[in-house]
Amino acid sequence: MHKPTILVIGALGNVGREVSRALIADGISVRLADIFPDRLEQEFGGKAEIVKFDFSDTSTFRDTFKGINRMFLMRPPQISNTKRDMFPALDASVSAGVRHVAFLSLIGIEKVKFVPHYPVEEYLRQSDMSFTFLRCSFFMQNLNTAHKDEIRDRNEIFIPVGSAKTSFIDVRDIGTAAAVVLTEDRHENKIYDLTGPESLDYNQVARVLSDALGRTITYSNPSPFKFFFGNLRRGAPFAFTLVQTFLYLSTRSGMADIVTPHLSNLIRRPAIDITTYAEDYRTHWEK
Repeated sequence: MHKPTILVIGALGNVGREVSRALIADGISVRLADIFPDRLEQEFGGKAEIVKFDFSDTSTFRDTFKGINRMFLMRPPQISNTKRDMFPALDASVSAGVRHVAFLSLIGIEKVKFVPHYPVEEYLRQSDMSFTFLRCSFFMQNLNTAHKDEIRDRNEIFIPVGSAKTSFIDVRDIGTAAAVVLTEDRHENKIYDLTGPESLDYNQVARVLSDALGRTITYSNPSPFKFFFGNLRRGAPFAFTLVQTFLYLSTRSGMADIVTPHLSNLIRRPAIDITTYAEDYRTHWEK
């Protein structure tokens, strides 16, 4: 295996895992970095170089960034103070010679500058690296991760967005798109708004899940107040719940309704639709 020059930060995350799979499937030599290298070995051992990386541990920076030209970057959900907890690692990546970064960002971020992704974008714009911002709509896979328990155990989607629509995107498509921008030379300093093929409200999503699971799933449409405190009572971290609530408030105002052709143009095929997603992930919500 050739010495890898492409790095995937957060390779155990929903998107990072799919980026890793896409690059490996394309025969690209990659270095996969996460805080739990033993888990990476279990999943990717023999297919990629594995390193331990922790934004809060400067001793992991050297082995992570050495010899890397391009990298995929995501913000860990637990990090809200990006200047303190992310920028030192990004400074180290620039010093080590990283020249291009594909950053997983949010669609409509220019309207929600309070979210942690925004200062990361601003940092990257001013750095010596070229960038590609993958500004994604809400992940379909949020339904089988963050909202898995409520769907599986309570047969409800507990999300406070009213009747607003969302152009849900499958993380498998994001992984494919990230692999494209990391292996082609025409995406430097580009911004892509990535969405799925259609915009749906959560009543429509509930019907899709009901059909896939053979039982009725309802959209309870809580108030933002009820959503926020309900999640805290169930043990969700405060900072994560706060950001999540603000993002859903933005969705409620129509921010996530847009559908663009950028994803299908990048991956050169139609985007995965939510019916296909629900069938593929059905076992996650089965009792």
